[in-house]
Amino acid sequence: MRSDVLIIGAGGAGLVAAINAHESGAKVRVITKEYPTRSQTSMAQGGINAALGNAGEDSVEAHIKNTLKSAHGIANEEAVRLLCESAPDAVEWLNSIGVCFSRTKDAKIAQRTLGGASAPRACYAQDYTGLKILHTLYDRCLSLGIEILNERYLLNFITEEPEKEDAYIGGVTVLNIRNGEVETYEAASVIIATGGYARIYDKHSTNSTGSTGDGIAAAIRAGARLSDMEFVQFHPTALKNSSILISESARGAGGYLLNSKGERFTNELAPRDEVARAINDEIQKGENIFLDIRHLGEEFIDEELPQERKLAKLYENIDPVHDLIPIKPVAHYTMGGIEVDKNSMTKIKGLYAVGECANHKVHGANRLGGNSLLELVVFGREAGKNAAEYVKTFDKEIDSSAQTQKAQNFVIDVKDFTNQIDFYEKRSFIGNIFYTNAGISRNDKSLTSALNAITQIQKEIPFMGPKDKSKTYNTNLVEFIEFGNMLELSEIILVCAIRRNESRGAHFRSDVPQENDMKYKAHTITWKEDSVLCADFME
Repeated sequence: MRSDVLIIGAGGAGLVAAINAHESGAKVRVITKEYPTRSQTSMAQGGINAALGNAGEDSVEAHIKNTLKSAHGIANEEAVRLLCESAPDAVEWLNSIGVCFSRTKDAKIAQRTLGGASAPRACYAQDYTGLKILHTLYDRCLSLGIEILNERYLLNFITEEPEKEDAYIGGVTVLNIRNGEVETYEAASVIIATGGYARIYDKHSTNSTGSTGDGIAAAIRAGARLSDMEFVQFHPTALKNSSILISESARGAGGYLLNSKGERFTNELAPRDEVARAINDEIQKGENIFLDIRHLGEEFIDEELPQERKLAKLYENIDPVHDLIPIKPVAHYTMGGIEVDKNSMTKIKGLYAVGECANHKVHGANRLGGNSLLELVVFGREAGKNAAEYVKTFDKEIDSSAQTQKAQNFVIDVKDFTNQIDFYEKRSFIGNIFYTNAGISRNDKSLTSALNAITQIQKEIPFMGPKDKSKTYNTNLVEFIEFGNMLELSEIILVCAIRRNESRGAHFRSDVPQENDMKYKAHTITWKEDSVLCADFME
């Protein structure tokens, strides 16, 4: 089945790209392993940044300055400038297609302050911002008649002339989860919008179970490059027992962070890496940490933070109107991803990437709160238009037969793996060792120990195949393939973290706690040659 532009992933980035590719005249098809409304975008609660000045003095230059400061020197200033200068138009576009932003008394889009911002810049819809954006985008795609195929799991990208510098994309192979068949979708252009990889941290992550880095793993296998994979942002405030996210908007509204003694110990609106480390330091001292929003009052909480109250009641059995919220930092967002150029294209011609799976070099070592939703709109629009434009001059041949057969053989072979070892136990083990050894604070010894453990698990993978050998709705099979992708990315993250022998943003090395601009003010690049992982630094 051939299309002009094929989009893998139906979260915010994928749907924005789909709308704009469609409006640029391309025949668009979207493929997703779950359903659009279950994507990680729905968990972005706090807001989307734009220097509108609706709640206080602000400027695009201030937005740029805040973003670059948070990035700790390794963001691309040209890309950051594009992001921030495009922000007001991005929000106006969302407003024009029906996103129901909260409003001020004079009907302007309401804005609040998030961590690291010098002004109230985050445009919000209560504390459901990402969810309302996502639903609006999905409605828009349906109204435009854009084809969305659900329950198709990405296996690999089809590349033509993959050994040459002028390799180009030809489509994808996927597993139809419903019937167990391998399907091939050919396309002149493919946009990867599959999200990040924070679920490697398993229960120590705010992310959905689907954030397993599938598109990123498939991209490096296809010949693309990855960058900055060691930078994983830990959100300071997740519920202690469940890792469910409590939005930064709670602190932006005036919430306090308290230790067991009732002491405030940090600036609640500092950048996330600083706040997460401050909390972690207190926990290491034996303190329990709490978020206090009681002083905001029930009326305000129900109007501005209704989801946070519901989540605290549901998962912690406490009411934040009257009680302290027990919290801890957990893995939340991955700054690293697929290396792309200013047009969102990878090293492979016609293969684009956008959203959390891509590295546009706007977040650097630490993402500024409110910039993730902005990124997926700004670069999603650009990627959709650029992919549609690329198709107009595409005149190559696509022969997917060999790679389709390879995908079919892969699924058959995986089902033949024995099940002597339970990969679910190994998945949980990896999450725990990553949180402990490659978490908020790491060092050479802890990282090397984790890498040795990953290397051993890689050797054992033929002995931990899926128990379920059936074809239809074989989620056991899908989860095993996801596990393989997470295992592949785990090695890359640890290799990058060991090589970056300094501390920078979210990558804090207790053995080398200072930044080293002379050696490491650069991006960590990884790629594969003959299936061997390679890594280097590049400015």
